[in-house]
Amino acid sequence: MQNIPGPKPLPLLGNLLELIRAPHETSGDFAEDYHRRYGGVFSLDVGGKRMIFASHHALVTEMCSDPLWSKAVHDPLEQLRDLGGDGLFTAYDDEPNWGRAHRLLMPAFGTAAIRDYFPQMLDIAEQMMLRWERFGPDHDIDVAEDMTRLTLDTIALCAFDVRFNSFYSEQPHPFVGAMVRALVEAGARGERLPGVQPLLVGTNRQYRADITLMHRIADDIVTARIAKPPAERPDDLLERMLTASDPLTGERLSEQNIRYQLATFLIAGHETTSGLLSFAVHRLLTQPTVLARARLCVDQVLGDRTPAFEDLAKLGFLGQILRETLRLHPTAPAFALTPSEPTTLGGHPVAAGEHVLVMLPVLHRDPAVWTDPDTFDPDRFAPERMGEIPEYAWMPFGHGARACIGRPFALQEATLVLAMILQRFDLSLADPGYRMTVSETLTLKPKDLLIRTATRRPAAPRPVVRTPPSSAAHGTALLVLYGSNSGSSESLARTIAADGTARGWSTTVATLDEHTGDLPSAGPVVIVSSSYNGTPPDNAQRFVGWLTRDRPDLTGVDYLVLGCGSLDWAATYQRIPTIIDEAMHRAGARRLRERGAVDARTDFFGEFERWYQPLWEDLAKTYDLPLAQTTGSRYRVSIVAAPTAVVLENRELVRDPAAGSKRHLELRLPDGWTYRTGDYLSVLPHNHPNLVTRMITRLGRPADDLVTIDSDAPAGRIPTGMPLRLDDLLTRYVDLSAPATPGVVGRLAQTTKCPPERSELERLADRRLSLLDLLEMFASCQVDLAWVLEALPEPRMRQYSISSAAEVQSEVALTVSVAEGPARSGNGIHLGAASSYLQRARPGDRLTVALAAPAEVFRPPADPTTPMIMIAAGSGIAPFRAFLQARPDAESVLFFGCRHPDVDDLYAEEFAAHVEAGRLRVYRAYSRRPDGDVRYVQHRLWQHRRTVLDLVDRGAHLYVCGDVNGMGPAVESTLREFGPASWLDDLAAAGRYGTDLF
Repeated sequence: MQNIPGPKPLPLLGNLLELIRAPHETSGDFAEDYHRRYGGVFSLDVGGKRMIFASHHALVTEMCSDPLWSKAVHDPLEQLRDLGGDGLFTAYDDEPNWGRAHRLLMPAFGTAAIRDYFPQMLDIAEQMMLRWERFGPDHDIDVAEDMTRLTLDTIALCAFDVRFNSFYSEQPHPFVGAMVRALVEAGARGERLPGVQPLLVGTNRQYRADITLMHRIADDIVTARIAKPPAERPDDLLERMLTASDPLTGERLSEQNIRYQLATFLIAGHETTSGLLSFAVHRLLTQPTVLARARLCVDQVLGDRTPAFEDLAKLGFLGQILRETLRLHPTAPAFALTPSEPTTLGGHPVAAGEHVLVMLPVLHRDPAVWTDPDTFDPDRFAPERMGEIPEYAWMPFGHGARACIGRPFALQEATLVLAMILQRFDLSLADPGYRMTVSETLTLKPKDLLIRTATRRPAAPRPVVRTPPSSAAHGTALLVLYGSNSGSSESLARTIAADGTARGWSTTVATLDEHTGDLPSAGPVVIVSSSYNGTPPDNAQRFVGWLTRDRPDLTGVDYLVLGCGSLDWAATYQRIPTIIDEAMHRAGARRLRERGAVDARTDFFGEFERWYQPLWEDLAKTYDLPLAQTTGSRYRVSIVAAPTAVVLENRELVRDPAAGSKRHLELRLPDGWTYRTGDYLSVLPHNHPNLVTRMITRLGRPADDLVTIDSDAPAGRIPTGMPLRLDDLLTRYVDLSAPATPGVVGRLAQTTKCPPERSELERLADRRLSLLDLLEMFASCQVDLAWVLEALPEPRMRQYSISSAAEVQSEVALTVSVAEGPARSGNGIHLGAASSYLQRARPGDRLTVALAAPAEVFRPPADPTTPMIMIAAGSGIAPFRAFLQARPDAESVLFFGCRHPDVDDLYAEEFAAHVEAGRLRVYRAYSRRPDGDVRYVQHRLWQHRRTVLDLVDRGAHLYVCGDVNGMGPAVESTLREFGPASWLDDLAAAGRYGTDLF
């Protein structure tokens, strides 16, 4: 075997001086030059350590197709572990947090999940469009800088519900400066002479300060989220990090790892996408034919209206432009692979653990694969030509299991933004003689790319509405199974199952693995599955193994398969769905329909609709059933089929009206529903009548007006094609109390012809005032009902702990603290949307509800005799009332904090019976009637710490429920003072310490 070619090294220094003195603009230029000199693979000696470069397609294929090779954390990434630790990007393959986080966070970037990010993406994109419009045609715009503002704000809002408001500041967000300096320094450290780094005192100090700043920003985001009540916390990526458990191990992400993941997503989630958009703008400005074709595509799809999610699938040519841009300008230009044992590469020996760098600018221009590789030709990625691109020839998002999970997010964001730019602006270079140079940190961007924009046409909003369905019942069995890592296949499966139930089928939905060896012969089996790098999804591995290895006899089983995938991964596209379909057919099962396929690269939801539309008619004919006629798409079932609970009782618990209101409600769940002790009940509220009256008054319409909503793109909760009273529409189908987003405020500002009011509105964009407040404050804004429906969000559910035990009663009890305080606008009183709705509920009222499960550790012990220690304040008493009902024979201690024994000592009479029976000890703290130094529950807890420790030593479970801002942290701080620093962590690790803070 031959040694790997390369330049001759110097003693001690190796080829380090060549790297330092190289005249090339970027690392890609350097690699291209040296590959030209030495061939598809070459090596350098850097201080005695060999660096191998292999970027020709044949060699990349050799590595990527061999499971011996996996991602390596090469030197620049090794430096970035100071920032990203064991986050997804910088983790080693064998670190458990990588697998744990990958399994937890993949669903947040599935094709179905990223649809939910569209409104936030549109919001931030509108901010940039508005900024460019105001600059006018004579202002120079730094494209890379504004794209960085855009993509940073987008990932922060979509993933973490945080607004950096970069477009409202002349200077970039501090995170950007710290990030750029840290990335440059991380890359430079690997190129310095040995022994130099410790001497760079100022540089090292700045590097540490930048990392500290980025970590602090990440920590502040987490702290702000934890401080929110659970009902106000959005279901986003951060919430998943904080609350979800790994489906494989049951473990959650640690606090430190969450910090690393936030830092990782804030960098990786925006830096490469901003570069992609910047390069794409430059390519279009230098390719007038492509620009004209792209604009024609946008005009045909969008016209002059605001984009909707459904439009993205029709903008295929823009996707081709973005993919070709990534081919010529891969913004993350390299990744490293390493073999797990000694092997060869192109006939050259490579030791186990050695790093081999793949330089994407070289791979993506390999003439063995690409015709005219330096030519910008988006038609290379036309749907009919995708199959011509060999596997491993286009890899801008990395490789295999370590590929970027944010790829669908990035392409959706980039498509939307590029479409809006082309729709609204004519672009030109500020300097017609500009020659692009590239700025490289660890990523690539055009340097000093300045453009000018002239407004082309305004975009008009359109209302987004939805139609309700109808259904019939017959009770035939239907089993819907899914194999899903990212959540897209699961989402489609649950859509089918929910619609099946609404149409009268007796439906079960489960993972494929749950039915390994157990497929029914009664009724059809619908299978929805994806492939994961050519292998089964995590929850389908046993099922596929059973099908292919055990070769069961499936005679009598009826089935059909829908495959999910992306032609971006053409070599493994639909591999697992095909295997399942063919294996079941060979095993004797009856195929009811040819296998369906949906492609996330093109029109994922459109292809699903086309496959789905005839499904129920086909099944009805096969099983000789009546066909339930429906109106509308699969998403419309929720309005009619929304489950309702009946209010049985609603009483006040607080004895002094001046002390606020806490309510006890008893509800009968929908037929067939059961709950477990410790569960939550989520409630979908109606708007307060005062808010509805105010909005009707502002619109100048009578409350009993009958309105009919029509739309050519129905979505959301609003019914279409049927008359509704205006007050009913505004009560049930929109959220009148939600803060208006800056995008909505910006659009509202355009509806007034009064310049002072327009300026004042724009100043209030981040004050979190409701649209109703703003409309009342600015009478010059001219809006109608259609505009208001477009701008208002749909109502969202709020979650409450169930305060009754399933072992005792089938009805659920809720203990609700009514939120009430001054309105942010200074106009009147703000009432909590859900708590005031529940306060108003009367016996016989029906509430739209859903059940949700807590962490398993926050349930009563499985052994009914295990002691319990419960610590609560205010309405945090709710789950412990249920725990005491469920475990009446357990020795229990309750610490409870409230204001005064004569005001809000909740359920005191009920607990007295447990105390009298000798099963419960209650230690109370009254903030308005302190007992010496004891004012709050943590003070009483400290006073009785010996009681707590004695019970813990006897196996007790410890629970805390209350306010996340005050009581929760104070109680935990007190508990940690009881013993060794780790005693509480050890108790949690043993599954005996659970918290529920809101």
